[in-house]
Amino acid sequence: MSWRKSLAAASLVFLGLASGAVAQSGTLEQVRQRGTLQCGVSTGLYGFSFQQDGKWAGFDVDFCRAVAAAVLGNADRVSFLPLSASERFEALKSGKIDILSRNSTWTLQREAELGLIFAGVLFHDGQGFMVRRSANIASALELGGRKVCVQAGTTSQNAARDYFAANAMTVELKVFPDSPATLAGFARGECDAMTTDNSGLFAERLKLEKPGDAVILPDIISKEPLGPVTRADDMRWHMVVKWVAFALINAEELGVSTKTLTAAAQSNKPDVRRLIGAEGGLGKMLGLSDDWARRAIEAVGNYAELYERNVGTGSRLGIPRGLNQLWSEGGILFAPPVR
Repeated sequence: MSWRKSLAAASLVFLGLASGAVAQSGTLEQVRQRGTLQCGVSTGLYGFSFQQDGKWAGFDVDFCRAVAAAVLGNADRVSFLPLSASERFEALKSGKIDILSRNSTWTLQREAELGLIFAGVLFHDGQGFMVRRSANIASALELGGRKVCVQAGTTSQNAARDYFAANAMTVELKVFPDSPATLAGFARGECDAMTTDNSGLFAERLKLEKPGDAVILPDIISKEPLGPVTRADDMRWHMVVKWVAFALINAEELGVSTKTLTAAAQSNKPDVRRLIGAEGGLGKMLGLSDDWARRAIEAVGNYAELYERNVGTGSRLGIPRGLNQLWSEGGILFAPPVR
């Protein structure tokens, strides 16, 4: 190989390494330089991401606020971009947003084909059905020969098709472009049932003129692990987002909450002290200050506080924790330790 070819090859390797380095650190540095986290949310799903008195609120919104607190030291330094199901992933891929925190299901296709990566599961959900009470339908297995409203561009469309095919049922799926249109179709009587994530049904039912006239069936036909999403070419940023999520879960398990942060600072327990940054020096591994997790907890609370305030039994949605209970309390919520 001539020296020119060798030089060219070396240059390509260098450029590849350089571009990799930019990809590894780009988003975190961009967020800091901008001074604002750009967060993609739904166009309006009560309890998860919706506007209230001119401000964004909800489970997914609060998670972005936790990330902003950990990275920028201020939970209010977030810009929210409402996205439909068909818009959400392209907005993330193109760099319009830094993180997608919008009821999105973790699937192989979405990671392998779209070049995205999910930062864990923050809400274990499953697809369900909502029907009118007057129809006297007690199970999804009674929907044969009926019409079902579903939103385009979601996992719900394929999961419903698979479910009815597996049960040898003929059902007409009426596909709508977005969530408001899907609910409107159900409300107008164009469909006998509406299907989406079970948590979404609780939220959408509240928008009906008479919520009590609709019933959410007990059938759960799929696994819908919902969580925040980042681009796959920036693992450093992915780790930041992922560990903020894990920190909120670990905080609940360790009894660290907005009410106990002061006491936690005096704790002798190594796990607690590492979590709040009193020892261990773990923040620098993420490119953050050592108190990153404490700041996130102070901003939105631990996982239990985040859940109950927005979607739990004390909220208007009233969704029992179920699978989203800690593993030690009968659920499957689990996070790697901060150590």
